[in-house]
Amino acid sequence: QVQLVESGGGLAQAGGSLRLSCAASGRTFSGVLMGWFRQAPGQEREFIAAISWSGATTYYSDSVKGRFTITRDNAKNTVYLQMGSLKPEDTAVYYCSARVGTGSPYLQHSYTNWGQGTQVTVSS
Repeated sequence: QVQLVESGGGLAQAGGSLRLSCAASGRTFSGVLMGWFRQAPGQEREFIAAISWSGATTYYSDSVKGRFTITRDNAKNTVYLQMGSLKPEDTAVYYCSARVGTGSPYLQHSYTNWGQGTQVTVSS
């Protein structure tokens, strides 16, 4: 019953930046970890980043560590993905989701309530 809507995608040049937003509506997940994944054509959905409810703990894939930052504003029911130093290989549809239970933050099956995604395209 929780609807997640991703936004903020678009076209960026290599080395540029974008900030993605994931807004929750309908119902709010309280006390849950949120994650960002991406999926490129012909690829499986790939873990990007996750953040605990308090924001005290974050998780990043090696491919984005040091370039992307995940944050959340619980008062606004919104999670953000700040993307910098973008590379062409970052091109994908980006999705956010909420973890169910206590599964690994890195695994897709730990999450539910996927949004429609937002397209990020990075030109070289």
